[in-house]
Amino acid sequence: MAEDKKPGGPRQQFGDIAPALAGYSEDVLFGQVWEDRDLPARERSLVTVASLITSGSSEQLAFHLGKARENGVSDKELIATITHLAFYAGWPKAMSALTVARDVLAS
Repeated sequence: MAEDKKPGGPRQQFGDIAPALAGYSEDVLFGQVWEDRDLPARERSLVTVASLITSGSSEQLAFHLGKARENGVSDKELIATITHLAFYAGWPKAMSALTVARDVLAS
């Protein structure tokens, strides 16, 4: 996977303090896991976005909403996903996700 498609390049972001985790992020997560053909990238993105919303991981959501768009998920589908998860993950998590989505989808 190209360096510019990673979230700032994990080795650049935190390789100085956590070189092993940075390496696993780039080589295993964004290399082996994301490139595994058993789950298409589009579906992998939807699963990832849903997981981040349900766990309240807003810090990572912006990157993965953008990645989902790159992988063919429409803005309408992303908003529908957030709306659907409001009933399963909780209203506050959905509202936080919408705050992030507003910025990402505006670009």
